[in-house]
Amino acid sequence: MTFDLAKEKDTNKRTGKHDDEDVESLSRKEATARIAELRREINYHNYRYYVLDSPEISDAKYDRTLKRLKEIEEGFPELVTPDSPTQRVGARPLEAFREVRHFVPMLSLSNAFSEEEIRDFDTRMRKLLGVESGVEKDVRYIAEPKLDGLAVELVYENGTLSVGSTRGDGVTGEDVTQNLRTVRSVPLRLLPDRRRALPALLEVRGEVIIRIEEFKKLNREREREGEPLFANPRNAAAGSLRQLDPGITASRPLEVFFYGIGRAQGVKFDTQDGLLKALPKFGLRVNPHVGVCDTIEEVLEYYRDMMQKRDTLGYEIDGVVVKVNDFAQQDRLGTISRSPRWALAVKFPARQETTKVTDIVVQVGRTGALTPVAVMEPVNVGGVTVSRATLHNQDEIDRKDIRIGDTVILQRAGDVIPEIVSVITSNRTGRERRFRIPDTCPVCGSDTVRLPGEAVTRCTGIACAAQLKELVSHFASRRAMDIQGLGDKIIEQLTEKGLVKSVADIYSLRPAELMTLDRMGEKLANNILASVEKSKNTTLARLLYALGIRHAGEHISRILADHFGRMDRLRAASLEELQEIGEIGPQVALSVRSFFDQKINIAVVDRLFAGGVRVRGERPRSGARLLGKSFVFTGTLEKYEREEASRIVESLGGKATSSISQKIDYVVAGKEPGSKLRKAKELGIRILSEKEFEELIGRS
Repeated sequence: MTFDLAKEKDTNKRTGKHDDEDVESLSRKEATARIAELRREINYHNYRYYVLDSPEISDAKYDRTLKRLKEIEEGFPELVTPDSPTQRVGARPLEAFREVRHFVPMLSLSNAFSEEEIRDFDTRMRKLLGVESGVEKDVRYIAEPKLDGLAVELVYENGTLSVGSTRGDGVTGEDVTQNLRTVRSVPLRLLPDRRRALPALLEVRGEVIIRIEEFKKLNREREREGEPLFANPRNAAAGSLRQLDPGITASRPLEVFFYGIGRAQGVKFDTQDGLLKALPKFGLRVNPHVGVCDTIEEVLEYYRDMMQKRDTLGYEIDGVVVKVNDFAQQDRLGTISRSPRWALAVKFPARQETTKVTDIVVQVGRTGALTPVAVMEPVNVGGVTVSRATLHNQDEIDRKDIRIGDTVILQRAGDVIPEIVSVITSNRTGRERRFRIPDTCPVCGSDTVRLPGEAVTRCTGIACAAQLKELVSHFASRRAMDIQGLGDKIIEQLTEKGLVKSVADIYSLRPAELMTLDRMGEKLANNILASVEKSKNTTLARLLYALGIRHAGEHISRILADHFGRMDRLRAASLEELQEIGEIGPQVALSVRSFFDQKINIAVVDRLFAGGVRVRGERPRSGARLLGKSFVFTGTLEKYEREEASRIVESLGGKATSSISQKIDYVVAGKEPGSKLRKAKELGIRILSEKEFEELIGRS
């Protein structure tokens, strides 16, 4: 074991005893020591969790330890280093990926599709190595699962991650360092080994994957948000890693298994087996399903065994990789074209079937997204009867030229959603029919719109039954109309009983109607109606945000409210007028105009006003008293939640942020302020009490 476990466990016991101490009471020397202790503890538990799959503490304890480290680092920002566990997320989005040239090319593997080809590979290896003439004693192989993900290379210099890149074309890849840093199973710093120093340089190769259950969960979330679904886990992993915003990558459940190296300085490996045993000692996780095979018969046995196990692994594999185990033999065998002679990718038989598309129907999601679905003659694929497959969007239908009546090839990888791979055009009779996503919603009849830059077509109706629950939930949310008590379960009952058919119906609810709901008492019903009544007095920005206009979030809604001042003026604004407003681009302008072009939406807005909703005047930004001023809040305020105080600042033209810098104008300090107060004093930023803040915003 590379860790001194007794030492690390002793560290674990000691690091908890200072959890309650005040960061501001620490000296720089004490903070340095505490930070080092906490980092060692976190790295140790990452090793236990991701490499050994044997955690020793709960997730809650781990989170508390990480939070404590972050607090101390915030108090002593000069002690933060790139390899700290707190620095996985936080980099700014990139404008584009830069190219990275692999010093040792990441070669592709030659493919095989049968056991006969595996035997031929063995014959070829023995002949090239001269085994038959007695030059070598024998050839041993190592067999590994062929992970269906995205190949990457990570470069560690003196133990610290410096560059991470995709395989690309094998010679040049894309720099995705800041994205790989967000992947929890990627160590930011290699673990020390008592037996030897960390390598001066180690280029390690691995495969980034998403587990099948996580993939399905991710697709369910995307479906709820009206986003196009990922076709398979590999597509999801690649799309997640190649995000210009590392925050998006961090939100995705990515993992990595390491399997090889490029250059290595300060460390030497003799065999692939030895390499895979050594990598975990540095904190680099390898796949546990690896087999060392003394004969080609053992390779074949491994291949058959993995074919049986593939659906139990929890992640996608599409075959096995067979390699000559000895690195000296690999060097002698060399490469041919862009593939190594000493390795072979043996693919599993494809799990595909042929069927016929009998119809294409459209489903309307909870966010108004229209998704075309192919209805097919039932067919058994991989042990499951399949009769439907999502076609994602119109672009996908056009790209594959899928028509009603077509004979198609359908595949289902493991337990993943079915996918139409291609059309057998030779089977066409001329009676097949092309399909277009309709211009009107099949549920409510409102116009559909596909905004520039988007692949998804959406319903523009605010009273569409397919998305009613989502619309009402958003409308009643805290940042919108702030109707307390209208939770998801109550909204579900209101919509299913037909008591709320659009958001305007909320303002005509009666106590007797609410009392028909499950677990609804008189007190709760009265509280909900009181909150409904209170919400009638709102701002134009909040009302616009509550209507759920596509791309009109809080910020855009505020800009529209500041510019037009009244709902009727916004309703009458032309596309050109909207695009003339700063920060309103063509996509947002079209979305707003499309919303107010729908008669059903206008009717709902009119009913809101008829039901008592009143828009109170907002101070225009041009005359705002806090125009251009930046605020940071620290500690607990007596009269305001931090979110509420931030909204007040923004409504008066200011900006509320969470981090201290020289650009901040004011720091508002409540009870028990954190380390931000000390840093603000060091930078000479003006400190305000809650009373002074109220005087500044005119509420004293």
